[in-house]
Amino acid sequence: MMRVLLALALAAGFTFGMQEPDANQEPVYVFGTSVVIPSGLQGAIYYISHSEKNLLDFDKGKPRGTIYTTSLNIPPQDYKLGFPGISDRLEWFAIDYRGKFWVGDAGDYRFELMADDGAMLYVDGQLVIDNSGLHPPVTLHGKVGLREGTHMIRVSYFQGLKYQVALVLKIARPGEEYSVFNTNDFKPPATFTGPGDAK
Repeated sequence: MMRVLLALALAAGFTFGMQEPDANQEPVYVFGTSVVIPSGLQGAIYYISHSEKNLLDFDKGKPRGTIYTTSLNIPPQDYKLGFPGISDRLEWFAIDYRGKFWVGDAGDYRFELMADDGAMLYVDGQLVIDNSGLHPPVTLHGKVGLREGTHMIRVSYFQGLKYQVALVLKIARPGEEYSVFNTNDFKPPATFTGPGDAK
């Protein structure tokens, strides 16, 4: 029975941070892993009540756990499949993702955020996309001018009442097309030693 459950979990793309470590191998980072990814996004997990008026207000809540990922790429799927990294709740939870990313070329960067239910994107503390509310999958766009250096990114997401879950964040560099945002694609060069961190 345990083998069947594990096979189903792997087929659904879940990770529960339970694999046996191999001393000769680097850890495999999967969306929603409990393994710390220093250069990735750290997501604080919250349980929320359906009676809450502001489902993305985390100041009063207490985190129930932490998960890590390098990208947010959950296309619309049945909520019964769960959300990677959330093993004990299918509805009424929230994840507050935070991290850093490096920009080598200054310019206008476009973002695309698709969510079900709600999500909000902040870059350097500035609200770039407000896709909050209870709704089916909705895709919104935003743009922000970035200079060379390190920038802060935050995506606040919540899943309300059943049916579907979805969370996909994409980015387009100046003059380029959208692709899924991945912190591995936005690391500073190994030789970088100068200033440039965003305030």
